[in-house]
Amino acid sequence: MTASRQPAEPVTGTSPRPISRTVFTQGWRDATFLHWALEPDRVAPLLPAGTVPDTLDGVTYVGLIPFRMLRIGFLGAPGLPYLGSFAETNVRLYSVDERGRRGVVFRSLDADRLLPVLAARWVARLPYLWSRMRIRRDGSRISYTTQRRWPGPVGASSRIDVRIGERLTDPDPLARFLTGRWGLHERFLGRTAYWPNEHPEWPLHRAELLHLEEQLLAPAGLPGIAGAPDSVLYSPGVDVRFGPLSAR
Repeated sequence: MTASRQPAEPVTGTSPRPISRTVFTQGWRDATFLHWALEPDRVAPLLPAGTVPDTLDGVTYVGLIPFRMLRIGFLGAPGLPYLGSFAETNVRLYSVDERGRRGVVFRSLDADRLLPVLAARWVARLPYLWSRMRIRRDGSRISYTTQRRWPGPVGASSRIDVRIGERLTDPDPLARFLTGRWGLHERFLGRTAYWPNEHPEWPLHRAELLHLEEQLLAPAGLPGIAGAPDSVLYSPGVDVRFGPLSAR
């Protein structure tokens, strides 16, 4: 940690840095958040230069998060109904940079639409992967399945079943820490960059994990994670705006 590093910004329900110009928009729907606590030293080597693990009460977290992506739109244009809508499951870590900006670092993003996967890999340099995926909702029960197709490891999969519970009227500090994220850190053209976003506060629900099979954490550089998650949450979703990418 350098002497010039600023303290981490407060955890907030909405962005502390509203964006001034919209580059693209997305809808995130039917999101389930599974999280395991980890020692910060375990994930530090997986983060971009200039960032460190973001922690709460001395630990950091890895998230396995399936959801529906809805109608990605660019530069104010209407969202794309087919190419911009797909199922996604991501593995993410939590980071803070030298300016104190909290963010996420994606270790993998499985999606079931090939063209957006190719565009995200080659243009945005994000670790998207093409997978067969399905999301099914039956009353308060929702299930997500993922099976990787390309580039691999082929066949890496997950199956997640949860029962959605009551709305959280006052989310606890952990729920706020895991969901109050206003940008992502990534390596882009040889530098660490920050991509800011903003959206309304997440409407969060308790959730009960009914079934979990997963083979996505180990290929993302996080082997040996076993046992029940430390946090299980569900949200019907939010609409999101992203601002311009900036160097740290």
